[in-house]
Amino acid sequence: MFDNLTDKLQDTFRRLRGQAKLSENNISDALREIRTALLEADVNLNVVKEFVETVKTDCIGAGVIKSVTPGQQVVKIVHDRLVELMGDEQVDLDLRSHPSVIMMVGLHGSGKTTTSGKLALRLKKERQRVMLVAGDIYRPAAIDQLEVIGREIEVPVFADRSCSDVALIARNAIEKAKLEHCDVVIIDTAGRLQIDESMVQELVRVSQSARADEILLVADAALGQEAVSVSEHFHKALGLTGIVLTKLDGDSRGGAALSMRKVTGCPIKFIGSGEKLENIEAFYPDRMASRILGMGDVVSLVERAAEKIDEEAAAKLQEKLRKNKFDFNDFLSQLRQIGNLGGAEAVLKMLPGGKQLAGALNSFDPRHFSRMEAIICSMTTKERENPDLIDFSRRKRIAKGSGTSLEAVSQLIKQFDGMRKMMKKSGILGRLFSGNNNDTEMNAESLMNTISGNGYTGTGLSRDEKERRRKLEKQKKKQRQKQRRKK
Repeated sequence: MFDNLTDKLQDTFRRLRGQAKLSENNISDALREIRTALLEADVNLNVVKEFVETVKTDCIGAGVIKSVTPGQQVVKIVHDRLVELMGDEQVDLDLRSHPSVIMMVGLHGSGKTTTSGKLALRLKKERQRVMLVAGDIYRPAAIDQLEVIGREIEVPVFADRSCSDVALIARNAIEKAKLEHCDVVIIDTAGRLQIDESMVQELVRVSQSARADEILLVADAALGQEAVSVSEHFHKALGLTGIVLTKLDGDSRGGAALSMRKVTGCPIKFIGSGEKLENIEAFYPDRMASRILGMGDVVSLVERAAEKIDEEAAAKLQEKLRKNKFDFNDFLSQLRQIGNLGGAEAVLKMLPGGKQLAGALNSFDPRHFSRMEAIICSMTTKERENPDLIDFSRRKRIAKGSGTSLEAVSQLIKQFDGMRKMMKKSGILGRLFSGNNNDTEMNAESLMNTISGNGYTGTGLSRDEKERRRKLEKQKKKQRQKQRRKK
C-alpha cells in the first residue's frame, strides 16, 4: 500500500532534513520531486497541481526557510495537506433508520459481494443484527457466493431465485428484516463491465424502492484514474454517500485514495486491506497520511491488537512475567499473536521506523515462524514448562522430531533466553503498544530481534548478510591493494 510513493517522499524529505538552511530553490526542487512522485502514484493531474501549489504557499508563508528545523516543518505541512486532501476526518455510516439500508454498487469484479460480507461481519462485531440481500441475479453463482459468505459469518441471507425484479427483491427483504428485528440490511447489487444506462436505471429503481440510507461505491484501487472516473459517473447518477476502496493492499501506487475525495466530494468510508472477511478498515485520513509519509499507524495497530488479543490470556502472561515464569508455551503464544495481527511484516509497517527495516523484511524467511512452531511442538510438556531441562541429548531428539537441525534448536533456545530477559519488563506486545513515541524505534527493533532467525542487527540486515558483505568488501580491498602494487 503506497510503497512506491512512500519511498520517494521519504527520499525527498531525507534530503531536506540534511540541509541546515533551506532556500526557495531547495523547496521548489523538493516540490518538483513530490509532484513527480504523486503523478507516478496515479494521482489525478488537477489534484496534484492544486496540492503542490498549496504546499508551496504554506512553506513560503509559514516562514519555513527561517525555521530552526525546516525539513521537519515541510514534512508537517505535507502531512496536514494530505489529510485535508483525503477528507480531514473519518466519516461513519448513517445507521439511524431501523432497519438501516446499505446498498453496494460498482463495476463487475470490484469485489462487491465479498465487501458486503466484510461489512456485515464488521457490523455484527459492533452488535448489530445484519441481513444480507442477494440482489445480483445476473452473475452465475453470485447468490451461492453470498450464501456461502453468510454461513461463514453466521449472518442470514435473503435470496429469491424465482424473482427477476431486483427492486421487488429488495423491498421484500426489508419487510422480512423488519419482522426479524434486523438493524441493518446490506443489498449486494449486480455489476457490469462498464457503466451503461440500463444498469444505472435498475440501480436507481432499487435505491428508490429500498429507500437506501447509504449507497456505497465499491471501487478497485488498482484501476487508479479509471476508479476515479467510475466514481464520478456513479455519484452523478445515484448520489453516493461513501466509497469503499478494495484491493488497496495489492496496489503499491494508491493514487485513487488520494484523488477520490477531491474529485467526487464523496468520502472514503472503508478500505479493503486483505482477502479475509475481517480485512476491512475504517478510513482515517490522518492515519493514512502518516502511513504514506512512513510515520506508521500505531493507533490502528493498537485497535487491531485489542480486537485480536485475548485480554484474559494477556493478563495471565503479565502475571507469569512478573513471577519470572515465562516458558515456551508463552513464547509460542506470542508468536501466534503476531501472526493474528497480520504477521511480522504487517506489524512492522505500522510502526514508526518499521518501514526502514525493509532490508531485514526482504531477507527474512517467512517459513521461519513455521520452523519455530515445529520445534516447540516437538518438545514435551515438561520441556516447554521448564526450558532449563533441555540438555544436549534432548536438543538432538527435538531436532529429529521437528525435522530441523541441532543448530536451529540451539538458536531458538538462545532466542528464547534473550526474549525472556527482555520480557521481564513487559511482554513484546506490551512494548509495541507502550504508547511511548520515543521508544517506538526500539519497539520495532525488539520485534525483529524476537522473530528474526538470523538475528536482527538494527541496520535492516541480518547478521549473515552483514558478514557476507563484510567479506565481499574485504576482497575488494585486497584487489585494490594489488592493483596499486602493480602500478
